[in-house]
Amino acid sequence: MLPDLADLTADAHVVALPMRVRFRGITSREALVLRGPAGWTEFSPFVEYDDAEAAAWLRATVDFGWTEHEPVAGTVPVNATVPAVAPDQVPDLLARYPGCTTAKVKVAEPGTTVEDDVARVAAVRRVMGPDAAVRIDANGLWSVEQAVAALEALAPFDLQYAEQPVASVDGLAEVRRRTAGLGVPIAADESVRKAADPLAVARAGAADVLVVKAQPLGGVGAAQRIIAEAGLPCVVSSALDTSVGLGMGAFLAAAAMTPGYAAGLGTAAMFTGDVAHAPLLPVDGAVPVRRVEVARDLLERHAASPDRRAWWLDRLRRTHAVLAAG
Repeated sequence: MLPDLADLTADAHVVALPMRVRFRGITSREALVLRGPAGWTEFSPFVEYDDAEAAAWLRATVDFGWTEHEPVAGTVPVNATVPAVAPDQVPDLLARYPGCTTAKVKVAEPGTTVEDDVARVAAVRRVMGPDAAVRIDANGLWSVEQAVAALEALAPFDLQYAEQPVASVDGLAEVRRRTAGLGVPIAADESVRKAADPLAVARAGAADVLVVKAQPLGGVGAAQRIIAEAGLPCVVSSALDTSVGLGMGAFLAAAAMTPGYAAGLGTAAMFTGDVAHAPLLPVDGAVPVRRVEVARDLLERHAASPDRRAWWLDRLRRTHAVLAAG
């Protein structure tokens, strides 16, 4: 049941968390956190998403804030996340992820080259050693031809998988076909979380692995159903959430993620501040599966500007209206 808008806004706070380095083109992550009967929850669709797309995120907000979820594990393993930084920055960045034996490396950043990507991945492999799992993420920014050339250059680094090398499902299928001999599995992220039909990738045989996020897929239960129906190996990742949203992802990862993979839920290490005094930071390569208790003083410290708070509350109102209309 959809709560009244007044219930959603009764204890709602908009924050802007500063980031250590630029990621997805931003240096500050805005989010709306609010308290429901079951605990703190989060509404943080990326600012470029329209109200219809944000509706699934609000369903997840309600699911986590108004439903009790039982943890089925104490911790989940997580990966380090390496933005498009220079190779000499890699060692210090990886040090923020103690115990992690998997790294996800951002590639295809606008303004950079494949040679830059190779140098960054090489630095990660050098620091983490030959036994670590190294995955790359292009966020759909390559063309098919660019993706094939890039994967040929990056395959020697023994990649666990290449995430969303191109934007479309058809493009993923083509890249997968043309690079089959390289031994680099193809993973789908945006083609799952941004698609009207998140199972289209599986039906098209366009990916070897699904990367799923709790908020964009409508919450823990909805994402579990998609994972079960897809029948592919699954990695749970974050949407650059606060620790509140990471807690949602941790419950999903504990319940549904394929063993042997690390979840992309260590991203609290990318912020210089958070909404909790005990954020979900990686310890011994894992994060705990628990709800986060928000600290009032941190809500004040990281409060977004009045105009941004008004923007988010209006967005919440509009998205609520989308869900209420069915």
